[in-house]
Amino acid sequence: MQRVYEPSDLLEAQMLLGMLEAEGIEAFIAGGHLLGAMGELPALGLLGLLVEDAQAERARQLIAAYNGAVPLSGDEPDSYPGELIC
Repeated sequence: MQRVYEPSDLLEAQMLLGMLEAEGIEAFIAGGHLLGAMGELPALGLLGLLVEDAQAERARQLIAAYNGAVPLSGDEPDSYPGELIC
């Protein structure tokens, strides 16, 4: 197993885990159970995405492509950049 990425929070970790699994890469979140003691503070390197050695390079490529993606113009919702709903 190789640690291929350190997500900034559990939400990012779970989202990337789902993306990798959708691409056929079995991945695991390391350190997710440790975050309860931290509250809302940054994970400080506790979180990591782990994949099998043979899939590590492909996982890194997918994560790099995701992080480098730019939203398509015109894909914004009608309420972009957001709308307060009371």
